Amino acid sequence: MSAEANRRRFLLTTSAAVGAALLSPHQGTARESPLPGPARASGLSPVYLGSFSWTRPPGGDLDIAGHDAGTGELARRSTVSGVPDPSFLALSPDRRFLYATNELVPEGRVTALSLADPHRPAVLNSRPTHGAGPTHLSVTPDGRFLLTANYTDGSVVVHPLGDDGRLRPATHLVRHAGGSGDPHAHQILPDPSGRWVLAVDLGADAVFVYTLDSRAGRLREHQRWDAPPGTGPRHLAFHPDGRRAYLLAELGSTVTVLGWDATTGRITGGATTSTRRPTASGENFPAEIAVSRDGRAVYASNRGDDDIAVFATDLHHTSRHPRSSPGELTLLANTPTGGAWPRHFALDPGEHALYVANQDSGTVTRLARDAGTGLLTSGTPALEAPGVCCLLFSP
Repeated sequence: MSAEANRRRFLLTTSAAVGAALLSPHQGTARESPLPGPARASGLSPVYLGSFSWTRPPGGDLDIAGHDAGTGELARRSTVSGVPDPSFLALSPDRRFLYATNELVPEGRVTALSLADPHRPAVLNSRPTHGAGPTHLSVTPDGRFLLTANYTDGSVVVHPLGDDGRLRPATHLVRHAGGSGDPHAHQILPDPSGRWVLAVDLGADAVFVYTLDSRAGRLREHQRWDAPPGTGPRHLAFHPDGRRAYLLAELGSTVTVLGWDATTGRITGGATTSTRRPTASGENFPAEIAVSRDGRAVYASNRGDDDIAVFATDLHHTSRHPRSSPGELTLLANTPTGGAWPRHFALDPGEHALYVANQDSGTVTRLARDAGTGLLTSGTPALEAPGVCCLLFSP
């Protein structure tokens, strides 16, 4: 059984055992980490790391590392207590607050933290998500609402946010209807225009488009776009032009180009491309997808093949790819991450490198990036981080 399958069985059967790990809000403070690395290195920007407690060796903490933009190095800084199993992280638009899923606690919770000192986040409060296995969250562009996807229950939930960044009680919970399988919501995010909310459901094989009532904090379904049965859409990423998105399928190992009309709030399907090398074999479960700031490159992580698929968009025409047509992706390379089970990754603020959270090897690796071609070099060790599953740069 794959590590991801083990995790999901764990979510369904043993999450109650870790409920005691959720501390009350006043207990959440940063403490210096006993792990190697300078404690207070100067001139470093913060990188927030989430991890799982069920891995071997276990993680389960919210850690802060320091990033040296000049050298690309990461240095361990501190750990924040009171934020158990932070499997996904998101910043408020003004970067004053940080939000984390607490995936393995009973029913699921989300936690708000103050970034008054970005290197030492302080827990503000926590709220239930009214569903099990919260696996993704995002903040609306106006900073007024936190949106969370509950994987196990196949639901999405809305929490209003106070001016002080604190979570208020949930105002709406929507349970997805299934498709070829039971619903398992894996992502929820606003579109670039801020007018719509999209939720990707791996079990329902669908992307749901919602409107969000900013007064009542309630979602209303506007469109359901169905992916091919059994492909398991997991995450999508928008192109900077706001007219298309790239949908990553965990079970199908593919990326599909989606047309997006922000005026009508509707998705149309386009070309689909494999994330794998032509010679790849065995199990593979893609996890994360991202688009470069210039819109010329798309990146996707392959868990199993343990590499990053590098694609050129149709904006990246070269003589080497004369057959690329609008709306298509061209697979340029599959670059090894240098670790096992790359669950998440992020480009640094300057997009000089891509940093990968290799969950099973408990490492963050750095893949240098060529800004002209979008290609990556093979991963090199950057930081040890047991159970690491998510990383977030503070721009």
